[in-house]
Amino acid sequence: MRLFIDECLSPKFAIDLAQLGHDAIHPLHVGRRGQLDHTVKETCLAEDRVIVTENVGDFKALLRRESLHPGLIALPQTSRAQGWALIAAALSFLEAQGGDPMDAMVNHYIDFDAQGRPALHSLSAAD
Repeated sequence: MRLFIDECLSPKFAIDLAQLGHDAIHPLHVGRRGQLDHTVKETCLAEDRVIVTENVGDFKALLRRESLHPGLIALPQTSRAQGWALIAAALSFLEAQGGDPMDAMVNHYIDFDAQGRPALHSLSAAD
């Protein structure tokens, strides 16, 4: 999957995801630290990257305005270890859906219940 690990998260997530075969980037590694949320959104749209963030409210609002977007993995604010576990759970969940996980994420977001189980929800301008 093509993933953008938001600046609020550990840059190690992008490194670990890349080692697992994902195309994952963090602003620290690509010279994009300090970008405003709307700039991050526009870049992710252009690069077809799913945004992974704890800054859920802002990115949901920005993506909801788009007729087509690559998706959002909405993490709760938590520890680094729990954040990693939730990202891994989201990716496993998408792979279990069958087909291309990137296709499943189009105009959707993933969030998590209290037990850390991922759920896929629609997120589009039509909602």
